[in-house]
Amino acid sequence: MNLAIIQARLNSTRFYGKVLQDICGKMLIDHIVERIRAATHVDKIVLATTESPMDDSLVSHVEARGYCEIFRGSEEDVLDRFYHCALTRKPERLIRVTADDPLKAPELIDFAVSALLADHSLDYCSNTILPTYPEGLDIEVFTMEALARAHRESRLPSEREHVTPYMWKHPNLFKTLNFEHSEDLSSWRWTVDRPDDLAFIRAIYAEFFHGSSVFSYLDVIDFLKRSPAMLEMNRGTIRNEGYVASIRREES
Repeated sequence: MNLAIIQARLNSTRFYGKVLQDICGKMLIDHIVERIRAATHVDKIVLATTESPMDDSLVSHVEARGYCEIFRGSEEDVLDRFYHCALTRKPERLIRVTADDPLKAPELIDFAVSALLADHSLDYCSNTILPTYPEGLDIEVFTMEALARAHRESRLPSEREHVTPYMWKHPNLFKTLNFEHSEDLSSWRWTVDRPDDLAFIRAIYAEFFHGSSVFSYLDVIDFLKRSPAMLEMNRGTIRNEGYVASIRREES
């Protein structure tokens, strides 16, 4: 079974409540779920949020729509939350979904899952070890065994907060595969960490949303190449800002 776990909370330090922001009449989290559901190799979706009362409104929103299961766990130890969410459902493979990426591509999810299905020695497949896709199209798929080992052996706060660093930082322990885009678009931002990111995503959805959240990321790339000024709307934030901040805290 292939389980997609969406990790989300409202208490984001950079943009509080972003997952419940409106985009074309739907909440950001609604668009994410719809796009993940379009992946052929996703069998089940679970929203993994925190036990904090701050996330009660997120849980209520998702429960009211009934489109995925809900798990509540640790707020700070996201790896622990992710692991125990998976443990109760016993999947063979997991798809990690961060809830600030409303352009997640089902095609890329299927590609990464297919890689693990084709090579049973593979522990982890992503497009993030050497990023070439726009930030916001990040995909990570890994086995339950790899997650269990990372949960058991990870010690650094950055490893606990960001779930997968222990896997891709230790290629001697995990067999990993990174796949790349045909051109390097890693400087493009398709994620939502700040209000200007949300304005950019709303502009994209205004162009492509016609009742369905599922449209091709390739069409978005083509559109932005014809409208390069849009890329300036949210330029200037470093990639993986949250993880970089975690590393700096450990080094200080």
